[in-house]
Amino acid sequence: MTRTRIKICGLTRECDVEAAAEAGADAIGFVLYPKSPRHVSLARAAELAGRLPPFVTPVLLFVNATPGELQAAREMLPLALWQYHGDESPEQCAAAGHRWMRAARMAPGFDLLDFARRHPGACALLLDTAVEGYGGSGKVFDWSLIPPSVPLPVVLSGGLNPANVTDGVLRVRPWAVDVSSGVESAKGIKDAALMRRFCQAVREADERVAAA
Repeated sequence: MTRTRIKICGLTRECDVEAAAEAGADAIGFVLYPKSPRHVSLARAAELAGRLPPFVTPVLLFVNATPGELQAAREMLPLALWQYHGDESPEQCAAAGHRWMRAARMAPGFDLLDFARRHPGACALLLDTAVEGYGGSGKVFDWSLIPPSVPLPVVLSGGLNPANVTDGVLRVRPWAVDVSSGVESAKGIKDAALMRRFCQAVREADERVAAA
């Protein structure tokens, strides 16, 4: 049976971390970009990650971080997965020698296959909606822009919520899905009921895929 992994991003409170894990999240994202309304410091991310049960992965989101900031993250949270969401080159992403995935800003004319070829060291590509600046838009991009065969695992992001994630899983068949604003009551404040509904919708989609 196919199982789509679930990442819930932009958490800032202990109660939300615990509720996300209880809902069934496989990964929890912490935004280390200071200009984001969901920003937490590295020390705060470490505190929050300490509340995670076994087998739930912390993910650290970076935007053009310095080598010193990356080194500090490796020392404080050595088991976290890194997510590059800025203007980092493939060489910069790989230079730190840590497991990472790369965000791709999806828009008409964007060549995802070429992007994947230029990032062979990534463990996954997170597909998000192209916006001005950095970070998520809370808007869905045109899923038909995704080629039928991408050489790296795909994490579908961009405007997902409990109402549309089932359709996203059925149409895209991603390796994982990523949600932030779609399960919030306010920026950085997650809603436990929405997180449960989101995870349930993903599991329902998986059941439909398996039954097809």
